[in-house]
Amino acid sequence: MSKTILYARVSTLDQTLGHQQTQAEAAGFTIDDVVADHGVSGVSTTLAERPEGRRLRDMLRRGDTLVVRWVDRLGRNYQDVCDTIREFMRKGVVVRTVINSMTFDGATKDPMQQAVRDALIAFMAATAQAQAEVTKAAQRAGIEAARAQEDRYRGRKPSYDRAALQAVTDMLAQGQGTSAVAKASGLTRQTVLRIKDDPAAAEKALVAWGM
Repeated sequence: MSKTILYARVSTLDQTLGHQQTQAEAAGFTIDDVVADHGVSGVSTTLAERPEGRRLRDMLRRGDTLVVRWVDRLGRNYQDVCDTIREFMRKGVVVRTVINSMTFDGATKDPMQQAVRDALIAFMAATAQAQAEVTKAAQRAGIEAARAQEDRYRGRKPSYDRAALQAVTDMLAQGQGTSAVAKASGLTRQTVLRIKDDPAAAEKALVAWGM
């Protein structure tokens, strides 16, 4: 009997497991099993290198549906994400995302549909890696700026924590509107706009306050 399995990758910078499952169920998915890796990086570890990632690969069977919040839960390395999705499709597993409602199915035999599907996989995998690199660059810039000015007044304490900043950055990178991001994160629209306009300054404020 086929199953719908949610895979979540949870680190100190990302949304919680509960949040990811709630998002999936709100999108209409009926989840049979949940597999989650905690405290692992999507940049430095492939899915096959993660304890629960390995278990996921072993448990998926033909006809199953794998649900992820977005492809960045599988990883933030272009080649790894592409290889992983294609491997699952060869096994007869359908991969679906909560954000953007994408479906990757290996059943299609039409060459044009295959070409569009594969191009979309490549685009989303590249976006996941680019997003990670932008976030790291902003973090480095924020840390360096904060250190250079550590003796100066720290300014107003941020109304967001690091997890909220990461969530907002993710949603903005995925093309979600400012108002939608504000509603989902619980932050004001003005705060989201400040983060969008200057992510390095947002990171700097967290560092300055030791958050």
